[in-house]
Amino acid sequence: MSSSVKNSIKTKNLHIGYKQKKSVLTIQKNINFQLFKGEFVGILGKNGIGKSTLLRTLTGVQDAISGEVFIQGKNIQSFNLKELSSLLSLVLTERLPESQLTVYELVALGRQPYTNWIGKLGEKDVEKINWALEQTETMSLANRHFNELSDGQLQRVLIARALAQDTQIILLDEPTAHLDMHHTIKIFKLLKKLSKETNKTIIITTHEINLAINSADQLILLTDKEVIAGNKKILIERNSFDHLFSSEIVKFNSNLEQFIVTKEL
Repeated sequence: MSSSVKNSIKTKNLHIGYKQKKSVLTIQKNINFQLFKGEFVGILGKNGIGKSTLLRTLTGVQDAISGEVFIQGKNIQSFNLKELSSLLSLVLTERLPESQLTVYELVALGRQPYTNWIGKLGEKDVEKINWALEQTETMSLANRHFNELSDGQLQRVLIARALAQDTQIILLDEPTAHLDMHHTIKIFKLLKKLSKETNKTIIITTHEINLAINSADQLILLTDKEVIAGNKKILIERNSFDHLFSSEIVKFNSNLEQFIVTKEL
């Protein structure tokens, strides 16, 4: 298999930020990395460093300041919206608007790139929806209204909607932001499992630093000086985690392979 086929997302000299009327605010510069099929990828960094901005830029939701994003070897600018929606799915942290949709109907929205103009579900659509519900263990919730769910249940349903969309790449912005420790670990295990069993590239931004370090195949670290990408072993060898936070309260312990509190609270 050629590298262009195995390659899922690649960036080249990517600058991210915001274009304003008379100025440009650049948050991160010269971002270069390659992600591959079947990888579970964590984007890490402190608040305001550009994690969500990077995620939105990788999906084309937000324009790059400069540089390029390639999806399966093609520049993201060469895809139209329908083509992108069959390649990428995005799960955001924003609360969903009030609605009487059932869980099944919400997950079925993931099939919109493939249904006809009246949105009628075909046999394959139903198969994908049922498969997504089974993978996320949400089949028992199918007939409930989604606004009746707990945060943990809803997060699994939103992942099911992304799975039903059946894209090669799934990106999630803080998928465990509102969850307790138990449900956070369950979501991480689910995403890791799905990346391996479905050979999809699954990319998350997260503040669950230690969980990400010990479960992700590849990490993208956003620091004040640069963006660094690699697997855990390489990043530890390069002392890259030492630059993630400028704090005396937490430090990275390379022996434990995790951040620890260094001062009493």
